[in-house]
Amino acid sequence: MSNQGILSGIRVLDLSRVMSGPFCTSMLADLGAEVIKIEMPGMGDDARHFGPYKDGESTYFILLNRNKKSVTVNMKSPEGQALIRNLIPKCDVIVENFRPGVMARLGLDEPSIRALNPSIVYTSLSGFGQDGPFKDLPAFDLVIQAMSGLMSLTGPKGGPATAVGESLADVCSGMFAAFGTLAALFDRERNGKGHHVDVAMLDSVMSMQLTGLARQLYMDDTPAPVGNRHPVTYPVDSFAARDGDIVLVCYSNKLFAGLAELIGQPELAEDPRFRTNADRNRNEGELRELIAQWARRQSQSDAVDLLLSKGIPVAPVWNLKQLTTSTHVSERELIAKGTHDKLGEIPLVPQPVRFSGMVQTQDYSSPTLGQHTDEILKSQAGLSDAEIAALRQAGTI
Repeated sequence: MSNQGILSGIRVLDLSRVMSGPFCTSMLADLGAEVIKIEMPGMGDDARHFGPYKDGESTYFILLNRNKKSVTVNMKSPEGQALIRNLIPKCDVIVENFRPGVMARLGLDEPSIRALNPSIVYTSLSGFGQDGPFKDLPAFDLVIQAMSGLMSLTGPKGGPATAVGESLADVCSGMFAAFGTLAALFDRERNGKGHHVDVAMLDSVMSMQLTGLARQLYMDDTPAPVGNRHPVTYPVDSFAARDGDIVLVCYSNKLFAGLAELIGQPELAEDPRFRTNADRNRNEGELRELIAQWARRQSQSDAVDLLLSKGIPVAPVWNLKQLTTSTHVSERELIAKGTHDKLGEIPLVPQPVRFSGMVQTQDYSSPTLGQHTDEILKSQAGLSDAEIAALRQAGTI
């Protein structure tokens, strides 16, 4: 078993902040890359000021910035920009998520960086991409959920557009950025050339909406919210048992026949109202009530067991406490133990991809602000103690 991560030997300069960029670089760090996170002196990443807090430390920041080294540099100052340029030749990847044009004003845009390191992979995340009429608009997760159409598909039937319960636009664009960065690194190995990887939050969320886009692009049928049910297959929906909700998935006539038998009405499988998926979709309201009557008589656990006995995909609806305390999460080691200079041992959730022949756990940690400034400026920028002290006195680091 190898103790080295797949990206061992890859150095990433992380100029990003808040969520999308840090999510990308956390995935690279989990794979063994050395990630040097640049933060503003005194303040740090904005995410350090987002709750919830544990003993004054942002747990949101901690989860997003595991396995990274924190270096404080004021990139708005000429001296700080010079420090960044000093680090570039020894890096393989740079990741930034500023609005298009900001990096050029700092003298750290892709052409300027490539002049210092022709083979570097330069990954840019933004709300709407590096070009196009929306490129200069401010973008946050909720903005992208709104403009991507995702909110228009989410929520109860007939209800208002609703955001999903997590920062999906930030997370999925961060994942695509990691994917693009890895592809660019692979191509560099073959051709020796770096790439500019352009990832937009809007593009990322749009690309994930396959069911809705199939209806819109091919049928000119604009989808609307349908609650927890599947928009084209029924019954795929949630139901209330006596002590909690369940979801079930009957995507075929065979599974529906098993469900009909289970609820004591086997004749429903041949009922003209429900014989095919198209029939069941048309008569969803009637069918839903028949299933709901059965579900209300069951406990959550009994309903799950009975449905599983018929081979029907089913699950209890869990909250995060039920998930994180489950034996499955424990046995799969989905929550890792890390370290923090102020908090000591901390729980972290690393990226979930596993590789054969490699140790699955690392010495996870999350940095305090500027924890590695001196170390990196000495080892990578070649600065002396006196030079570092002068930069600190000037407010550059």
